[in-house]
Amino acid sequence: MSDTTVHHGAGTGMATAAHDDHHTPVYEEGPPHPYHLVKPSPWPILGSLAGGVMAVGAVRFMHSETGSWWLMALGFAMVLGVMFGWWRKIIIESIVEKAHTTVVKIGLRYGMMLFISSEVMFFVAFFWAYFSAALFPKEATGFVWPPEGVHTFDPFHLPFMMTLVLLLSGCTVTWAHHALREGHKDEAFRALGLTVLLGVSFTCLQVYEYSHAAFGFRDGIYPSTFFMATGFHGFHVVIGTIFLAVCWWRTGRGHFTKESHFGFEAAAWYWHFVDVVWLFLFSSIYWWGSGTAAGH
Repeated sequence: MSDTTVHHGAGTGMATAAHDDHHTPVYEEGPPHPYHLVKPSPWPILGSLAGGVMAVGAVRFMHSETGSWWLMALGFAMVLGVMFGWWRKIIIESIVEKAHTTVVKIGLRYGMMLFISSEVMFFVAFFWAYFSAALFPKEATGFVWPPEGVHTFDPFHLPFMMTLVLLLSGCTVTWAHHALREGHKDEAFRALGLTVLLGVSFTCLQVYEYSHAAFGFRDGIYPSTFFMATGFHGFHVVIGTIFLAVCWWRTGRGHFTKESHFGFEAAAWYWHFVDVVWLFLFSSIYWWGSGTAAGH
């Protein structure tokens, strides 16, 4: 008997390769059951170690300890490495192992919904802080909002341009989704590319806006709540852009079909969530909370 023996299972589309008596099932049509039995993986423990190193490095860096920046940079690089390796494995499970059955995809959808729900509460905290200070101004702000001496942005200048860019990106990602559902992969590839470019454009506009702000993060309650809310939204835009860029690459590689493309759907959900949060930020912080800025 040779070192490698292949057995074909009737009716299951299964081929089993035996290497030195170690059997690893490979299913051509997916496993013969609707569940994903995850194999032992090093990524959870590696992710924990990477996150711990980055957290310790960040705390030491914030306390201005000498040479702490390299520990934070090392931890960040480790986190990126874990993200790449872990998500690459998930793609292999979907494309090669056919492990993402209909039942598994339901679980993935619930997981993404819960994740976005947790992100909603994350922003609720920032809006709570903002409206608590805006609706009940204290003596420190001169009993007015925006506080005395704070020069806010004109909401219908750069912020309005950023709003148009983000809303247009929502249109292009929806275009890509419909193209995928109809099996037009080339069209979906182009639409996703446009979405990524619009996401990068929004980030560039926000960097330009921050560089021309008339206030700093430590200049009071208005700047603090402004930068926390808009800054973390900007961070989510960067994450969403990377998410969509990976989907753009995967679309070009033919990973998505009109029947199976949840990886893209998850990215699209996340991007629409980012769009909606920005509409609340624009209407409440830039417009409602702008004071007389719109008249300048």
